[in-house]
Amino acid sequence: MKVTALLPDDVVQEVKKFSGGKNITESLLIALKDYIAWQRIRKSIQKVKNKPLRFKDDFTAFKVRSLNREA
Repeated sequence: MKVTALLPDDVVQEVKKFSGGKNITESLLIALKDYIAWQRIRKSIQKVKNKPLRFKDDFTAFKVRSLNREA
């Protein structure tokens, strides 16, 4: 997709520096993908915060190891 955006030169230069892209397009693509990945991680963390994982009362690491060895 072709996009026209007005971005401050210093921001673009910093993105190029940190992303290691060959050009502005590649640098912005790397930065956007990184941003999306980070947002997905944040969303997952928030889900776990809101509804923490819970183990069954009879859960033990020993039982899990035993099950893994049987398989």
